[in-house]
Amino acid sequence: MPNLAYIAHRFSPASVAVIQQANIIITDYAAQGFDLTLRQLYYQFVSRGLIPNRDSEYKKLGSTINDARLAGVIDWNAIQDRTRNVRSLSHWDDPAGVIKAALASYHVNYWDGQTYRPEVWIEKDALVGVIAPACEDLDVPYFSCRGYTSQSEMWGAAQRLRTYIEAGQVPIIFHLGDHDPSGIDMTRDITDRLTLFLRGGYDPRAGTWETQEDPIELERLALNMEQVNQYDPPPNPAKLTDARAVGYIRIHGNQSWELDALEPTVIDTLIRDAVDQYRDMDKWDAVVAREDVDKTLLKKTSSQWDAVVGFLEGDA
Repeated sequence: MPNLAYIAHRFSPASVAVIQQANIIITDYAAQGFDLTLRQLYYQFVSRGLIPNRDSEYKKLGSTINDARLAGVIDWNAIQDRTRNVRSLSHWDDPAGVIKAALASYHVNYWDGQTYRPEVWIEKDALVGVIAPACEDLDVPYFSCRGYTSQSEMWGAAQRLRTYIEAGQVPIIFHLGDHDPSGIDMTRDITDRLTLFLRGGYDPRAGTWETQEDPIELERLALNMEQVNQYDPPPNPAKLTDARAVGYIRIHGNQSWELDALEPTVIDTLIRDAVDQYRDMDKWDAVVAREDVDKTLLKKTSSQWDAVVGFLEGDA
């Protein structure tokens, strides 16, 4: 756990108390297998009544956490920026290393033969790390919409869902977003555009219409008003500048709530419970058993790589 200091900093007693509380929250999250964004840490302070829910307090907390990391009193790995990542090619010392890596990453499609094919879509990139453990355990694709999904990505998603349909499965999308004017409307937008693209279109080269009525289900998994009532996340004023604010306020009132304010364990449980309703465990276990056989073969290949090379070179 790298608590590395790069500057000397003298903190006020109030800042020391904030840092101590931040480390308590960070330790609690880490014990549950989650890391944090600064936004999630902020909402933990708000929900515990430690600071008011104001943009100025968010900026103030961010400044204190930044200084604390530079001073070596908060772990550098504890706060994640999930929107900026370096990308590079993988490198190996020898082919045996590739096979060992394949052993760790090799998976068959656990949903093979299932009636349903779920995906999890989430409004914010910053929460991908929260949904990843459940989705990966359940072999469910997950996707950050980053607000309103682009037309290109939505069309591509429809083509992907069509492959599920052609395999005899019913796609089901679980959508998670903020409970605010745009966050609520995004669920409607996803439904409308996926329905449009899955219905088919006109091919000008063939001069024909492609029309299909494909089965697809979409469920808004969070954030819903019953969850707001149950978990009591800190509210924000509804954004009056949002073009959808009037309709939202008419139904829900003048408060809104961010998905980030829910405990990660709550989001994790919501996803696991929702997906489990659509999973045939007998079929699932049969596919897992087949994967175990394949992994045993990969393990033998990697551990006896010299013999494999000798066999292949002798064959040549």
